[in-house]
Amino acid sequence: MIYWLAEQLNFPGVLNLIRYLTFRAGAAIITALLIGLIIGPRFIGWLRVRQGKGQPIRDDGPQTHLAKRGTPTMGGLMILTALMLSVLLWMNVASIYLWACLLVTLGFGAIGFMDDYDKVTKASHKGLSARMRLLAEFAIAGLATWLIVRHNGTMLYLPFWSGGAIDLGPLYYLFGAFVIVSFGNAVNLTDGLDGLASMPVIVACMAFMLIAYLVGRADYAAYLGIPHVPGAGDLVILCGAIVGAGLAFLWFNAPPAAVFMGDTGSLALGGTIGVIAVVAHHEIVLAVIGGLFVIEALSVIIQVFFYKRTGKRVFRMAPIHHHFEQLGWAESTVVIRFWIISFVLALAGLSTLKLR
Repeated sequence: MIYWLAEQLNFPGVLNLIRYLTFRAGAAIITALLIGLIIGPRFIGWLRVRQGKGQPIRDDGPQTHLAKRGTPTMGGLMILTALMLSVLLWMNVASIYLWACLLVTLGFGAIGFMDDYDKVTKASHKGLSARMRLLAEFAIAGLATWLIVRHNGTMLYLPFWSGGAIDLGPLYYLFGAFVIVSFGNAVNLTDGLDGLASMPVIVACMAFMLIAYLVGRADYAAYLGIPHVPGAGDLVILCGAIVGAGLAFLWFNAPPAAVFMGDTGSLALGGTIGVIAVVAHHEIVLAVIGGLFVIEALSVIIQVFFYKRTGKRVFRMAPIHHHFEQLGWAESTVVIRFWIISFVLALAGLSTLKLR
Protein backbone atom coordinates (compact mmCIF):
# COMPACT_ATOMS: atom_id res chain seq x y z
CA MET A 1 0.00 0.00 0.00
CA ILE A 2 2.82 2.43 0.84
CA TYR A 3 4.50 1.54 -2.46
CA TRP A 4 1.28 2.36 -4.31
CA LEU A 5 1.11 5.72 -2.53
CA ALA A 6 4.74 6.41 -3.42
CA GLU A 7 3.99 5.73 -7.08
CA GLN A 8 0.79 7.78 -7.13
CA LEU A 9 2.09 10.77 -5.16
CA ASN A 10 5.63 10.69 -6.56
CA PHE A 11 7.30 10.78 -3.13
CA PRO A 12 10.30 13.14 -3.19
CA GLY A 13 13.76 13.01 -1.59
CA VAL A 14 14.51 10.28 0.93
CA LEU A 15 10.93 8.99 0.67
CA ASN A 16 11.80 7.84 -2.84
CA LEU A 17 13.58 4.90 -1.15
CA ILE A 18 10.16 3.29 -0.81
CA ARG A 19 10.25 2.55 -4.53
CA TYR A 20 13.35 0.39 -4.11
CA LEU A 21 12.65 -3.31 -3.72
CA THR A 22 15.58 -3.89 -1.36
CA PHE A 23 14.40 -1.12 0.98
CA ARG A 24 10.87 -2.50 1.10
CA ALA A 25 12.21 -6.01 1.72
CA GLY A 26 14.14 -4.80 4.75
CA ALA A 27 11.13 -2.80 5.91
CA ALA A 28 8.92 -5.90 5.55
CA ILE A 29 11.27 -7.90 7.79
CA ILE A 30 11.36 -5.23 10.49
CA THR A 31 7.61 -4.55 10.31
CA ALA A 32 6.64 -8.22 10.64
CA LEU A 33 9.19 -8.72 13.44
CA LEU A 34 7.90 -5.78 15.47
CA ILE A 35 4.25 -6.68 14.96
CA GLY A 36 4.92 -10.27 16.02
CA LEU A 37 6.83 -9.25 19.15
CA ILE A 38 4.17 -6.73 20.13
CA ILE A 39 1.11 -8.94 19.71
CA GLY A 40 2.83 -12.14 20.89
CA PRO A 41 2.29 -12.00 24.69
CA ARG A 42 -1.38 -11.02 24.54
CA PHE A 43 -2.01 -13.42 21.69
CA ILE A 44 -0.51 -16.33 23.62
CA GLY A 45 -2.51 -15.38 26.71
CA TRP A 46 -5.70 -15.30 24.64
CA LEU A 47 -4.95 -18.72 23.14
CA ARG A 48 -4.25 -20.16 26.58
CA VAL A 49 -7.61 -18.98 27.90
CA ARG A 50 -9.55 -20.09 24.82
CA GLN A 51 -7.97 -23.54 24.42
CA GLY A 52 -7.78 -24.79 28.00
CA LYS A 53 -5.92 -28.09 27.54
CA GLY A 54 -3.93 -26.76 24.61
CA GLN A 55 -2.05 -28.92 22.08
CA PRO A 56 -2.87 -32.65 22.31
CA ILE A 57 0.28 -34.69 23.05
CA ARG A 58 0.68 -38.26 21.75
CA ASP A 59 0.85 -40.84 24.55
CA ASP A 60 3.01 -43.10 22.36
CA GLY A 61 5.55 -40.34 21.68
CA PRO A 62 8.71 -39.48 23.61
CA GLN A 63 7.91 -39.29 27.32
CA THR A 64 9.67 -35.93 27.63
CA HIS A 65 6.90 -34.42 25.52
CA LEU A 66 4.25 -35.11 28.17
CA ALA A 67 5.47 -32.03 30.03
CA LYS A 68 4.28 -29.92 27.08
CA ARG A 69 0.61 -30.65 27.76
CA GLY A 70 -1.33 -27.44 28.17
CA THR A 71 0.87 -25.43 25.81
CA PRO A 72 -1.43 -23.46 23.49
CA THR A 73 -1.33 -24.15 19.77
CA MET A 74 -2.51 -22.16 16.70
CA GLY A 75 0.44 -19.81 17.11
CA GLY A 76 0.42 -19.74 13.34
CA LEU A 77 -2.33 -17.12 13.66
CA MET A 78 0.26 -14.80 15.19
CA ILE A 79 2.65 -15.48 12.32
CA LEU A 80 -0.02 -14.93 9.66
CA THR A 81 -1.21 -11.70 11.28
CA ALA A 82 2.29 -10.19 11.34
CA LEU A 83 3.08 -11.54 7.88
CA MET A 84 -0.10 -10.27 6.21
CA LEU A 85 0.02 -6.80 7.74
CA SER A 86 3.64 -6.40 6.69
CA VAL A 87 3.06 -7.67 3.14
CA LEU A 88 -0.04 -5.55 2.59
CA LEU A 89 1.87 -2.51 3.83
CA TRP A 90 4.91 -2.90 1.58
CA MET A 91 3.78 -4.96 -1.42
CA ASN A 92 3.16 -3.93 -5.01
CA VAL A 93 -0.60 -4.38 -5.12
CA ALA A 94 -0.45 -4.93 -8.90
CA SER A 95 1.63 -8.12 -8.54
CA ILE A 96 -0.43 -11.16 -9.57
CA TYR A 97 2.33 -13.40 -8.24
CA LEU A 98 2.02 -11.98 -4.74
CA TRP A 99 -1.75 -12.39 -4.76
CA ALA A 100 -1.37 -16.01 -5.91
CA CYS A 101 1.05 -16.64 -3.05
CA LEU A 102 -1.24 -14.94 -0.52
CA LEU A 103 -4.12 -17.11 -1.76
CA VAL A 104 -2.11 -20.18 -0.74
CA THR A 105 -0.96 -18.60 2.53
CA LEU A 106 -4.48 -17.76 3.67
CA GLY A 107 -6.11 -20.85 2.15
CA PHE A 108 -3.68 -23.31 3.70
CA GLY A 109 -3.78 -21.32 6.93
CA ALA A 110 -7.57 -21.68 7.01
CA ILE A 111 -7.32 -25.45 6.47
CA GLY A 112 -4.73 -25.71 9.21
CA PHE A 113 -6.87 -23.59 11.53
CA MET A 114 -9.89 -25.86 11.05
CA ASP A 115 -7.71 -28.89 11.74
CA ASP A 116 -6.21 -27.33 14.89
CA TYR A 117 -9.63 -26.18 16.08
CA ASP A 118 -11.03 -29.69 15.81
CA LYS A 119 -8.04 -31.08 17.71
CA VAL A 120 -8.39 -28.73 20.67
CA THR A 121 -12.19 -28.71 20.89
CA LYS A 122 -13.20 -32.31 20.17
CA ALA A 123 -12.55 -35.26 22.46
CA SER A 124 -11.16 -37.40 19.61
CA HIS A 125 -8.40 -34.82 18.81
CA LYS A 126 -8.33 -36.21 15.25
CA GLY A 127 -8.87 -33.01 13.28
CA LEU A 128 -9.97 -33.01 9.65
CA SER A 129 -9.85 -36.21 7.61
CA ALA A 130 -6.78 -36.63 5.39
CA ARG A 131 -8.95 -36.84 2.27
CA MET A 132 -10.79 -33.60 3.05
CA ARG A 133 -7.56 -31.78 3.76
CA LEU A 134 -5.87 -32.92 0.57
CA LEU A 135 -8.87 -32.09 -1.62
CA ALA A 136 -9.03 -28.58 -0.21
CA GLU A 137 -5.26 -28.12 -0.50
CA PHE A 138 -5.14 -29.26 -4.13
CA ALA A 139 -8.09 -27.00 -5.01
CA ILE A 140 -6.30 -23.95 -3.59
CA ALA A 141 -2.90 -24.92 -5.01
CA GLY A 142 -4.44 -25.66 -8.40
CA LEU A 143 -6.07 -22.22 -8.55
CA ALA A 144 -2.79 -20.53 -7.56
CA THR A 145 -0.89 -22.53 -10.20
CA TRP A 146 -3.44 -21.51 -12.83
CA LEU A 147 -2.97 -17.83 -11.95
CA ILE A 148 0.81 -18.21 -12.17
CA VAL A 149 0.85 -20.17 -15.44
CA ARG A 150 -1.22 -17.48 -17.18
CA HIS A 151 1.78 -15.14 -16.84
CA ASN A 152 4.64 -17.58 -16.35
CA GLY A 153 4.24 -20.50 -18.73
CA THR A 154 4.58 -24.22 -18.15
CA MET A 155 8.35 -24.71 -18.39
CA LEU A 156 10.21 -26.82 -15.85
CA TYR A 157 13.80 -25.56 -15.59
CA LEU A 158 16.56 -27.96 -14.62
CA PRO A 159 19.42 -27.01 -12.27
CA PHE A 160 23.06 -27.63 -13.29
CA TRP A 161 22.07 -27.25 -16.95
CA SER A 162 22.20 -23.78 -18.49
CA GLY A 163 19.10 -23.30 -20.61
CA GLY A 164 17.85 -26.79 -19.82
CA ALA A 165 14.06 -26.85 -19.63
CA ILE A 166 11.12 -29.13 -20.28
CA ASP A 167 7.71 -27.84 -21.36
CA LEU A 168 5.25 -29.85 -19.28
CA GLY A 169 2.23 -28.30 -20.98
CA PRO A 170 -1.05 -29.03 -19.16
CA LEU A 171 0.77 -31.42 -16.81
CA TYR A 172 2.40 -28.41 -15.20
CA TYR A 173 -0.88 -27.54 -13.46
CA LEU A 174 -0.77 -30.86 -11.63
CA PHE A 175 2.97 -30.61 -11.04
CA GLY A 176 2.77 -27.09 -9.61
CA ALA A 177 -0.12 -28.03 -7.32
CA PHE A 178 1.79 -31.12 -6.18
CA VAL A 179 4.86 -29.06 -5.28
CA ILE A 180 2.77 -26.64 -3.21
CA VAL A 181 0.73 -29.30 -1.41
CA SER A 182 3.64 -31.66 -0.76
CA PHE A 183 5.85 -28.92 0.65
CA GLY A 184 3.07 -27.60 2.84
CA ASN A 185 2.60 -31.04 4.37
CA ALA A 186 6.35 -31.65 4.64
CA VAL A 187 6.75 -28.54 6.81
CA ASN A 188 3.69 -29.64 8.77
CA LEU A 189 5.32 -33.00 9.54
CA THR A 190 8.54 -31.29 10.63
CA ASP A 191 6.79 -29.14 13.21
CA GLY A 192 7.16 -31.58 16.10
CA LEU A 193 9.78 -30.04 18.40
CA ASP A 194 10.21 -26.58 19.90
CA GLY A 195 11.67 -24.36 17.19
CA LEU A 196 12.37 -27.23 14.80
CA ALA A 197 10.29 -25.96 11.87
CA SER A 198 10.64 -22.23 12.53
CA MET A 199 14.33 -21.73 11.78
CA PRO A 200 14.49 -23.96 8.66
CA VAL A 201 11.48 -22.03 7.27
CA ILE A 202 13.35 -18.77 7.92
CA VAL A 203 16.51 -20.15 6.27
CA ALA A 204 14.57 -21.35 3.22
CA CYS A 205 12.84 -17.97 2.85
CA MET A 206 16.16 -16.13 3.09
CA ALA A 207 17.46 -18.32 0.26
CA PHE A 208 14.37 -17.65 -1.84
CA MET A 209 14.65 -13.92 -1.16
CA LEU A 210 17.89 -14.04 -3.13
CA ILE A 211 16.49 -16.34 -5.83
CA ALA A 212 13.35 -14.23 -6.33
CA TYR A 213 15.43 -11.08 -6.62
CA LEU A 214 17.80 -12.64 -9.17
CA VAL A 215 15.12 -14.21 -11.40
CA GLY A 216 13.24 -10.93 -11.37
CA ARG A 217 16.24 -9.12 -12.85
CA ALA A 218 16.85 -9.76 -16.55
CA ASP A 219 20.56 -8.88 -16.30
CA TYR A 220 21.35 -11.16 -13.36
CA ALA A 221 19.22 -13.99 -14.75
CA ALA A 222 21.03 -13.83 -18.09
CA TYR A 223 24.44 -13.78 -16.40
CA LEU A 224 23.64 -16.78 -14.20
CA GLY A 225 21.79 -18.73 -16.89
CA ILE A 226 18.62 -19.00 -14.81
CA PRO A 227 15.06 -18.29 -16.00
CA HIS A 228 13.99 -14.66 -15.97
CA VAL A 229 10.52 -14.12 -14.51
CA PRO A 230 9.42 -10.47 -14.85
CA GLY A 231 7.73 -9.38 -11.64
CA ALA A 232 9.08 -12.24 -9.52
CA GLY A 233 11.20 -9.78 -7.58
CA ASP A 234 8.07 -8.69 -5.72
CA LEU A 235 8.20 -12.02 -3.88
CA VAL A 236 11.18 -10.65 -1.95
CA ILE A 237 8.64 -8.69 0.12
CA LEU A 238 6.74 -11.86 1.03
CA CYS A 239 9.91 -13.78 1.87
CA GLY A 240 11.08 -10.90 4.05
CA ALA A 241 7.76 -10.76 5.89
CA ILE A 242 7.96 -14.50 6.60
CA VAL A 243 11.50 -14.08 7.95
CA GLY A 244 10.41 -11.26 10.28
CA ALA A 245 7.23 -13.01 11.45
CA GLY A 246 9.15 -16.28 11.84
CA LEU A 247 11.81 -14.66 14.03
CA ALA A 248 9.13 -13.06 16.21
CA PHE A 249 7.39 -16.42 16.61
CA LEU A 250 10.68 -18.17 17.37
CA TRP A 251 11.16 -15.73 20.26
CA PHE A 252 8.14 -17.35 21.94
CA ASN A 253 8.60 -20.83 20.47
CA ALA A 254 12.17 -21.29 21.70
CA PRO A 255 12.50 -24.10 24.28
CA PRO A 256 10.55 -24.34 26.46
CA ALA A 257 7.91 -23.20 23.98
CA ALA A 258 5.21 -20.81 25.22
CA VAL A 259 3.16 -21.56 22.09
CA PHE A 260 3.12 -24.05 19.23
CA MET A 261 2.79 -23.12 15.57
CA GLY A 262 0.16 -25.75 14.88
CA ASP A 263 -1.10 -26.74 11.45
CA THR A 264 -2.33 -23.16 11.07
CA GLY A 265 1.25 -21.95 10.72
CA SER A 266 3.20 -24.91 9.39
CA LEU A 267 0.80 -25.76 6.56
CA ALA A 268 0.50 -22.10 5.50
CA LEU A 269 4.25 -21.42 5.58
CA GLY A 270 5.14 -24.64 3.78
CA GLY A 271 2.57 -24.02 1.06
CA THR A 272 3.79 -20.45 0.66
CA ILE A 273 7.40 -21.51 0.16
CA GLY A 274 6.17 -24.07 -2.37
CA VAL A 275 4.26 -21.50 -4.41
CA ILE A 276 7.22 -19.09 -4.29
CA ALA A 277 9.36 -21.84 -5.82
CA VAL A 278 6.75 -22.38 -8.55
CA VAL A 279 6.70 -18.68 -9.42
CA ALA A 280 10.50 -18.51 -9.52
CA HIS A 281 10.74 -21.72 -11.63
CA HIS A 282 13.00 -23.28 -8.98
CA GLU A 283 10.80 -26.21 -8.04
CA ILE A 284 13.63 -28.77 -8.16
CA VAL A 285 16.01 -26.49 -6.26
CA LEU A 286 13.31 -26.26 -3.57
CA ALA A 287 13.88 -29.95 -2.87
CA VAL A 288 17.51 -29.10 -2.05
CA ILE A 289 16.99 -25.88 -0.08
CA GLY A 290 14.09 -27.47 1.79
CA GLY A 291 15.82 -30.83 1.93
CA LEU A 292 15.27 -31.14 5.68
CA PHE A 293 11.51 -31.03 5.16
CA VAL A 294 11.82 -33.55 2.32
CA ILE A 295 13.75 -35.93 4.59
CA GLU A 296 11.12 -35.59 7.32
CA ALA A 297 8.31 -36.38 4.89
CA LEU A 298 10.18 -39.30 3.33
CA SER A 299 10.82 -40.80 6.76
CA VAL A 300 7.06 -40.98 7.35
CA ILE A 301 6.39 -42.45 3.90
CA ILE A 302 9.13 -45.06 4.32
CA GLN A 303 7.94 -45.97 7.83
CA VAL A 304 4.32 -46.44 6.77
CA PHE A 305 5.23 -48.36 3.59
CA PHE A 306 7.52 -50.88 5.28
CA TYR A 307 5.27 -51.32 8.30
CA LYS A 308 2.30 -52.16 6.08
CA ARG A 309 4.40 -54.54 3.98
CA THR A 310 6.51 -56.26 6.64
CA GLY A 311 5.08 -55.28 10.01
CA LYS A 312 8.48 -53.87 10.94
CA ARG A 313 9.63 -50.30 11.45
CA VAL A 314 12.65 -48.76 9.72
CA PHE A 315 12.87 -45.97 12.30
CA ARG A 316 12.14 -46.18 15.99
CA MET A 317 9.56 -43.48 15.42
CA ALA A 318 8.59 -41.18 12.55
CA PRO A 319 8.98 -38.38 11.59
CA ILE A 320 12.71 -38.84 11.83
CA HIS A 321 13.32 -36.19 14.50
CA HIS A 322 11.49 -38.49 16.93
CA HIS A 323 13.78 -41.35 15.89
CA PHE A 324 16.80 -39.43 17.16
CA GLU A 325 14.97 -38.57 20.37
CA GLN A 326 14.35 -42.28 20.89
CA LEU A 327 18.06 -42.87 20.38
CA GLY A 328 18.71 -40.66 23.38
CA TRP A 329 19.40 -37.28 21.80
CA ALA A 330 18.14 -34.33 23.82
CA GLU A 331 15.41 -32.29 22.11
CA SER A 332 17.64 -29.22 21.92
CA THR A 333 20.39 -31.31 20.31
CA VAL A 334 18.04 -32.58 17.60
CA VAL A 335 16.72 -29.08 16.91
CA ILE A 336 20.10 -27.35 16.65
CA ARG A 337 21.64 -30.09 14.50
CA PHE A 338 18.65 -30.02 12.17
CA TRP A 339 19.03 -26.24 11.95
CA ILE A 340 22.63 -26.73 10.86
CA ILE A 341 21.52 -29.25 8.22
CA SER A 342 18.92 -26.81 6.89
CA PHE A 343 21.53 -24.06 6.61
CA VAL A 344 23.96 -26.31 4.73
CA LEU A 345 21.23 -27.48 2.36
CA ALA A 346 20.21 -23.89 1.66
CA LEU A 347 23.81 -23.08 0.69
CA ALA A 348 23.85 -26.18 -1.53
CA GLY A 349 20.65 -25.05 -3.22
CA LEU A 350 21.99 -21.56 -3.82
CA SER A 351 25.14 -23.04 -5.38
CA THR A 352 22.99 -24.32 -8.25
CA LEU A 353 22.56 -20.71 -9.37
CA LYS A 354 26.13 -20.67 -10.63
CA LEU A 355 26.89 -24.35 -11.26
CA ARG A 356 25.39 -24.52 -14.76
